[in-house]
Amino acid sequence: MRTVAAARYVTPLREGGSMPAVVEGDDDGLYVLKFRGAGQGPKALIAELVAGELARVLGLLVPEIVFMELDADLARTEADPEIQDLIRASVGLNLALDFLPSALAYDPLVHQPDAQLASRIVWFDACVMNVDRTARNTNMLLWHRRLWLIDHGASLYFQHQWDDYMARSRSPFAPIKDHVLLPQAAALEAADAECRPLLSEQVIARAVDRIPDAWLTDTETFAEPARQREAYRNFLVARVQASPIFTQEAVRARSLRV
Repeated sequence: MRTVAAARYVTPLREGGSMPAVVEGDDDGLYVLKFRGAGQGPKALIAELVAGELARVLGLLVPEIVFMELDADLARTEADPEIQDLIRASVGLNLALDFLPSALAYDPLVHQPDAQLASRIVWFDACVMNVDRTARNTNMLLWHRRLWLIDHGASLYFQHQWDDYMARSRSPFAPIKDHVLLPQAAALEAADAECRPLLSEQVIARAVDRIPDAWLTDTETFAEPARQREAYRNFLVARVQASPIFTQEAVRARSLRV
């Protein structure tokens, strides 16, 4: 993954709960910056990073993810004290996604993906336990007539409570009933058969190994970052192995909506 330095704060995206912002990088590109000092802190960035990279392995479109270095000097040009505080609380390594200019928010009444794509997205969101792809907040964009997935910070919510986390890897994930694409996901069993082998232990390890030590801050539970990283790997490997459980839950939930 590339590392980019934030050169200029452009504008806040206040519709996001963690106050992401469009920033210009030192490579002249525009990015959506997710602040380490906002909301759920580094755990949201971990979810964004790991889920986004796993989605890409499944052939789903996710904007390029980069690490972004943030300097406290960036706060000097901002008049809003809230933004100043957010920048200062996030000094160091953060996460950013490539900004997709002129992209449109996904509208389920206007665009409906085919069953194969919808099923892969539903399967992926059940796997990473993403509670935030509903009709109210689809977290998808249409860009160049293709569907792009964004905002995975609400995924992997097991990390907010480590007690008995491995048992929760076998959760059927009941919130899938509210997924915006569930009615179109008529090929869930096929998606399970296709996607499960793609998320091998090696693929999961590569994604998890990208988590910076500075974000692995659960020191009361884990003696060192390597142990916390191992817990993510173990959970995700077990989660993929449990795919028949959450796939059947999605099939059941869909039968109640169509």
